[in-house]
Amino acid sequence: MEFQTGENVRLKVSPMKGVRSIGKMRQLILSFIGPFEILECIGSMTYRLELPPNFSCLDLVFHVSMLKRYHNNGDYIIKWDLIVLDKDLHYEEEPNDILDRDVCELRTKVIKPVKAQWKHRSVEEATWETERDMRDKYPQLFTD
Repeated sequence: MEFQTGENVRLKVSPMKGVRSIGKMRQLILSFIGPFEILECIGSMTYRLELPPNFSCLDLVFHVSMLKRYHNNGDYIIKWDLIVLDKDLHYEEEPNDILDRDVCELRTKVIKPVKAQWKHRSVEEATWETERDMRDKYPQLFTD
């Protein structure tokens, strides 16, 4: 894939859940933010982008695999001014709401999962998390 100087592109970012699973942050579905303008082509596979000041921790040069052509149809999910990216293009997702609860009974214990809807995500992308982890990390979601 090739881009031209002055063309608008979207940048691939990785949302991370705030709930830790076995000591590791879990990724949600990759998202794209943008649009950002290509300032120049550096080599055959890298491009310098014009990024806003709040992305000052990022390098301005990106490989073509991190970019996606921008079409003005609003199909990207996340607005770049609503998130804070780290230098690895990750940002932490936070839950908006608890949509559903369940009880899973095993032989020796009971697990209570909750269905969490995450910021910047649709209801269809809600995920099941353990209630204990969610209560520890996000107590404001539980008023009972």
